[in-house]
Amino acid sequence: MISAAPGRGATALLRGSQRVCLQCTRSSPTSPLLLRSTTTTTTLLPKRTFAAEATAAAPIPEQPTTTTTPPQPTPSPSPSPYHIKSALILTRPPLLTRLPTPFESSFYLYQKRLNERLVAPFRKDYYFKQDTAHDLEWRIKLKDRHGVPAKDIGRYNPRGRMAWNDEVLVGSTASSPETLTEVLLKDAEVRVSEDGELIAPEEIVPVEKPMPRRTEADEKGDETRLDRRLDETLYLVVKGREGRWGFPMGQVTTEEALHHTAKRALEEAAGVNMNTWIVGRVPVAHQVIEPEIEPETKRLVKRGDKIFYLKGRIMAGQADLTGNKLGLTEFKWVTQKEMEKVLPKSVWESVKGMVELR
Repeated sequence: MISAAPGRGATALLRGSQRVCLQCTRSSPTSPLLLRSTTTTTTLLPKRTFAAEATAAAPIPEQPTTTTTPPQPTPSPSPSPYHIKSALILTRPPLLTRLPTPFESSFYLYQKRLNERLVAPFRKDYYFKQDTAHDLEWRIKLKDRHGVPAKDIGRYNPRGRMAWNDEVLVGSTASSPETLTEVLLKDAEVRVSEDGELIAPEEIVPVEKPMPRRTEADEKGDETRLDRRLDETLYLVVKGREGRWGFPMGQVTTEEALHHTAKRALEEAAGVNMNTWIVGRVPVAHQVIEPEIEPETKRLVKRGDKIFYLKGRIMAGQADLTGNKLGLTEFKWVTQKEMEKVLPKSVWESVKGMVELR
């Protein structure tokens, strides 16, 4: 018969065997009595998991000893042997077309005569009413042209028996621009009044001639004015302290782009009273001035220059060197041929590839 007292049952089990399940002893409320057995003393171990066993069994790796090395000082970068500069080639485009060559003038006149031979005859009845003032003036001018409707082909009849002879001979002035201008001005004079009456020769009002191609600045040789050489491109050049001619130039800072530096250099050199436009942000020419280095010690004596040239246009205004801080003394607006003579050879060789043909 099993005793109902749980404490006595556990004691009896311990007397019979020294190995007792730990779970049984923990489930008994009187488990502390198990530790006071008269015959054998049993010590209960704490509960440990498999992970704890593996951790306890694993050897502890030795930590490597490290020596802290102080950072080495970074050497300062050596200065660049070049200055970066930006210059602006400011231009004024041609305002007039150039004069044709003698061959071109002769060829144009030949084309006009050939066209008169090929086109249909001129029908004056379609344009002028008979016996009006305009019809009378047409007949007077047609007689002066020897029966040729065209005004600027000279004494040539495309309908006559000599129509094949339409070429211009060497030395003839019939195709020169001056002769054609005089002929057209004479033909534009009014010969008949609105009432249909002839105007006396002394009362004929001459047509105003066009302005001459050569201006007052050309006659005086003034190279500071923009109204000279109207059929050629002009370039702005300035004279520095050393007496050398060049383009407005400035050193590029770290906060500027090339076109910003070129614009600033132009304002510092020639003032702000000009309406200008920088054509693009890409340089059109490049020049390198090598630095001076001492051969033995390799020490930098004088820094060189890398100059980037940008192109600009002037639309209004004029250059003004008053109060400039760059030490500039003179300026000129020169043509391509004049610029080649004024600029130093090294500068000309660098920029001649972008110079206009005229």
